[in-house]
Amino acid sequence: MTCDVKRGFISYDESMKIIEELKVNYTKTKKLFISDALGYVLAYDIIADHNSPAFPTSGMDGYAIKAEDQKNGQIQIIGNNPAGSPLKDEVRSETCIKTFTGALMPSGSDTLIPIENVTVQGDKIIINSEVPCGFATRAVGENYKKNEVLIKAGSVIDYSQIGVCASLNIAQVEVYQKPLIAVASTGSEILDLGEMQTNDSQIRSSNHLTLEAIGRKYGAQVNQMGCVKDDKNSISKLMNEALNANDIVVTTGGVSVGDYDFVKDIIKDELGATVVLQGVNIKPGQHIIIAQKENKFIVGLPGFAYSSTVTFILYVLPLLFKLRGANETLNIIKAVMDESFTKKGDKTTFTACNLEKVDGEYHLNFREKKQGTSAILTNMLGNAGLLIHNEDTINPLSVGDKVDVLVV
Repeated sequence: MTCDVKRGFISYDESMKIIEELKVNYTKTKKLFISDALGYVLAYDIIADHNSPAFPTSGMDGYAIKAEDQKNGQIQIIGNNPAGSPLKDEVRSETCIKTFTGALMPSGSDTLIPIENVTVQGDKIIINSEVPCGFATRAVGENYKKNEVLIKAGSVIDYSQIGVCASLNIAQVEVYQKPLIAVASTGSEILDLGEMQTNDSQIRSSNHLTLEAIGRKYGAQVNQMGCVKDDKNSISKLMNEALNANDIVVTTGGVSVGDYDFVKDIIKDELGATVVLQGVNIKPGQHIIIAQKENKFIVGLPGFAYSSTVTFILYVLPLLFKLRGANETLNIIKAVMDESFTKKGDKTTFTACNLEKVDGEYHLNFREKKQGTSAILTNMLGNAGLLIHNEDTINPLSVGDKVDVLVV
């Protein structure tokens, strides 16, 4: 299902609602060995098929006893119980069995008294310091219980998920395939890496490589399309080829109102896609266009480096999350203003700031952040975040105010 095109510039909140309501039916999955699945998204629930531990187990090295026998001051040792060894001996009144970490607790015992709490004299232990009943004994199902959902579908697989799968003897997991994103920069003035500058109006493109890096960081497979000049036929050919082979096509440049801004017209007129939004009342990046064709998306972003970076984070990442089946959202936190800030204009603004954690709470400032156009990508260096200053929130912001910050 696609949304109707929105005429004119819409608010940031409305644009986010449109993105949230977009529907996709993404069922591309594959099976991977668990250690190869790192960073992929799990396609089904992982459910325990047994209790862990299956039997009461020792949590440390010591002596398996009946807790009530500690009052006698000494207990007779009747056996030795290494981890992994079968044990037939049983703890009876006023007897104990030396038991090591990970070993099953012997029948008849209810407590493990640590080695550090006793002194061994011949075949007896002398109790120096008592412990409560059940001490250092892992109960059945302490780790997980049979039929418990341990990892939910949509979880991103990390080291802990791999470890849990291994404990369940799961060698392979079914995961969503990484979405394919094609990235290209448009503009006759831009040069790719290694291209020679032939006049002073040419600039080095960073957009396509910056966006590739963000896409890979958040779990996409990125097909780098490079730079293409402001030629309608060349751009059209590139976008059609990219749409055939990828899930999301992202271009930068060519979405404004200039004579050579062809991208938006190609998206609307040639790709057979439905425009879901065009123009958002934000800074940077108001000239943005997003279209959908079945389960695929075409996103035209502004050409300035900071603008394309911010709008990729705001709009392409949520689409990526949908396509990779992840239960993920943009990471927005609360932070305390350490400097005042005045927003210019009536747009929702995204301003690069420095984030620091002080006494467990995030604080933000603008030290060494430059003011100017939407081309200043260096403002994203360091421990950067994006201060979100909504069009209808208080202005100016004062020291001590708590604000929303997008962590990137």
